Amino acid sequence: MSNSHSHTHSHGPGESHSHGPGGHAHAHAAHDAHDVSKHVRTYIFVFCALLFGTVLTVGMYYVHIPSVAWTIIIALFIATVKAFLVAGFFMHLISEKKTIYAVLAATVFFFAGMMYLIIWHRGEVPRGTRYIEGPNKQLPVDVRR
Repeated sequence: MSNSHSHTHSHGPGESHSHGPGGHAHAHAAHDAHDVSKHVRTYIFVFCALLFGTVLTVGMYYVHIPSVAWTIIIALFIATVKAFLVAGFFMHLISEKKTIYAVLAATVFFFAGMMYLIIWHRGEVPRGTRYIEGPNKQLPVDVRR
């Protein structure tokens, strides 16, 4: 069989044209090249956003925020945005079905709940434990000894 053939197909009501030998393949190649360049631009944008997120993460190390809770919230926000970019674009989850999003939403909900519980109980210390001043500022000491 030969790849060079002539055929006619319709592009709309009353519109049709004929491709000569190789014309149809050329039309698909131009369409595919446009799709590839569009995806490459998207990947480059996501890469730059991830690079910016990494620089922001390192930069936030040098910023003093007095509240530990706000430090954790900001760090988790930056990490969540970066994780969304990786999962959404590089793992192609942005175009997946609703089930994937439902599982992801449930995961985010329970992860946020666990982080809330950890932060909420941060100040609680088991009974019988006291802290002494030392090189590490908070060495747990068992008073039952």
